[in-house]
Amino acid sequence: MCLNLRARRARFLASVAVALICGLPIISHAEKADREKPINLEADKVSLDDNQKVSVFEGNVILTQGTTKITAAKITVRQEKDGSQKATSLGKPATFRTKRDGVEEFVDGSAERIEYDSRTDKVELFINAWLRREKDELRGNYVSYEGSTEFYQALGGGNDANKRVSVVIQPKPKVQTPTPK
Repeated sequence: MCLNLRARRARFLASVAVALICGLPIISHAEKADREKPINLEADKVSLDDNQKVSVFEGNVILTQGTTKITAAKITVRQEKDGSQKATSLGKPATFRTKRDGVEEFVDGSAERIEYDSRTDKVELFINAWLRREKDELRGNYVSYEGSTEFYQALGGGNDANKRVSVVIQPKPKVQTPTPK
């Protein structure tokens, strides 16, 4: 199922996922103060290859930057010749959580593999993927979002009824306008 959602809610969920994959300071809707905070990584093993421009963090990886937290079994970050970065987070599952800017609201997401390309501003979540903001939730076997074009796609798992795309959007409280006197 292909969805082109222009609703602010869907755009927000996906754009946060884009920014969170490798903790890069491009997080657009997360706490603005997070961008100025250091990125802290913990792992059982780290390999840094300056010649190939590849960093690999393995074993109980925890990445934090302010209110943003990513956990994975392995995170690989590649720097491309143009300076952009591609990151892959693997886990059973790989997860992220961040606080939205200016509100007491968190966004959470999870998948077995999460890929991010900073050049195309695209995030892809593979296998048992889900995104949640408050009580709104999106689930699918594959979820992708292109931030530059605001194109959002979610796919199920074929004929398996349990692997269909699922979207839950909770009703929002109505804003009451004052009654004229």
